Amino acid sequence: MKAAQITGYGAPDVLRINEVDRPAPGAGEVLVSIEASSVNGLDTIVRAGGLRIVSGRRFPIGVGLDFAGVVAATGAGVPQYQVGDRVWGTVPPLKRNAVGGAAEYVVVPASRVGPAPADLSPVEAASLVVAGTTALAALRDTLHLASGERLLVRGAAGGVGTAAVQLAHAMGGHVTALARGHHAGALRELGADEVFDYGTTTPDRIGPFDVVLDTVGSELNSYRRRLTHDGRMATIALSASSMAAIAASSVHGARRIRTLSSNPDTAVLRDLAGYVTSGALRPVVDSVYPLADIASAHQAFERGGVVGKQVVSVSGR
Repeated sequence: MKAAQITGYGAPDVLRINEVDRPAPGAGEVLVSIEASSVNGLDTIVRAGGLRIVSGRRFPIGVGLDFAGVVAATGAGVPQYQVGDRVWGTVPPLKRNAVGGAAEYVVVPASRVGPAPADLSPVEAASLVVAGTTALAALRDTLHLASGERLLVRGAAGGVGTAAVQLAHAMGGHVTALARGHHAGALRELGADEVFDYGTTTPDRIGPFDVVLDTVGSELNSYRRRLTHDGRMATIALSASSMAAIAASSVHGARRIRTLSSNPDTAVLRDLAGYVTSGALRPVVDSVYPLADIASAHQAFERGGVVGKQVVSVSGR
């Protein structure tokens, strides 16, 4: 079978499509025939060597955190899934594994997959797995967004940002989106009440906010200062500078900057599917690449300036 793999740390050209053995599921696992996967920030960070302390120096390393596909086989003790079931899910992050979601098949614990929404194509489903579960975990479980609260989403045009705008709107929040100015129309269609151009808008010109969700990682303290007395803030962007700001913010107690990482299980994936089925959440796909051209998908992700997700089509559907 074919699998995209990191052959050494560096730019997107270190990615290769290699022939590897098809894995077999063990007890409590499912083998998924993958139809699509998406590009996420952690994929590019690992590829560039930003987490080599964790990912190690043994190559090749699999790439692709999420997937949408069809159950091809099950191990013992997985009665909830049958061959042919359409599922979406995630690969355990930072696992030293030669196969990730950008491959023709992957074996994952059954607890990491859920039934995919029937009305989504594989490409659409893959675009929402990590982005949607991360946004849901941030707004619902970490920041506890309540109806009527004012929310700022930084980096609102990205994968997590577009999902967060929609979910926050569904939760009754007043949503302010910060993104490139020419994305304003698309973000308002997704549910943003206000949109500001990050290139011309300084933090002191907007707010205050009850909740800030950051996907960018810069100027964290400046945006933290825009919180109300009981405000909460979280970032999904981890770097040396953002970690320093996060650590320094601990003196502010409840108004500190929280970190967030999503590690969704079946229950969270079912919750996300519920938002899709209700019409509150829809996929936003910027571009689709074949598996053979996954390097271009990584390049597009790192360039930025798009609305939504870059998706890798594995099956061609």
